[in-house]
Amino acid sequence: MSCENELITAHALAAALNLSVETIWRYTRENKIPYIELGNRQYRYNLSQVVVALSGSAVQEKNPDYKTDKRKYTYQDYLEMPDEPGYRFEILDGELIKEPAPSVPHQRASRRLQRILEDYFWSVDPEGEIFNAPLDVTFGSTNVVQPDILYVSGEQKAIVEHARVDGPPALIVEILSPSTIRKDRLKKMQIYRHAGVKHYWLLNPEEKTLECFSLRDGLYRVVATGMDEEIVEHPELTGLSVNLKALW
Repeated sequence: MSCENELITAHALAAALNLSVETIWRYTRENKIPYIELGNRQYRYNLSQVVVALSGSAVQEKNPDYKTDKRKYTYQDYLEMPDEPGYRFEILDGELIKEPAPSVPHQRASRRLQRILEDYFWSVDPEGEIFNAPLDVTFGSTNVVQPDILYVSGEQKAIVEHARVDGPPALIVEILSPSTIRKDRLKKMQIYRHAGVKHYWLLNPEEKTLECFSLRDGLYRVVATGMDEEIVEHPELTGLSVNLKALW
């Protein structure tokens, strides 16, 4: 049992209040809840103080569901699907996911982050490669994803095939939108964790946040976060820093 003065992360606060992390970030930015900013630009919260601040307030989530159907799909089914302009398809644990094409802020943030990552990995791993969507990444026959950005290290070149990447890249970045938050934060995170993707990032242009997860002992742990115009420095990728102001 935590003590009443204990400070917790945004993720722990979201879980305690049954809210999305996006809502916690939004309330932090709007100063609707009390928080403490640590020296390394990390935010911490006191649960009891936040509950008091939210008393009587209407909490609005921004988590529309993504569209699926109930048939069990495979990679072969995916290859036989006709193109449908304006939509993207993925298969997650056999479920077909259909989504509208990304928005302009989504594409802008993705392109700018890709440049940063290309410059960084070119200097530390010139044999590695950065790719962006649309490109199929497969984990077995029932998981076909199209990450917004992915990095395959020089040691992983064998997983890069002509038509797809077959196996877990070293880094996957998903750019969140209101229609993909649940999928990217829940379903895809679970799939990437089981597949062994070492680094998973969630970038949200709408909320102007970046969260960096690293796989440790089979679980994703938050190792770096930032919002608005902060500079995010990754503790495990030496020398990599992301100026969030440049992404928006």
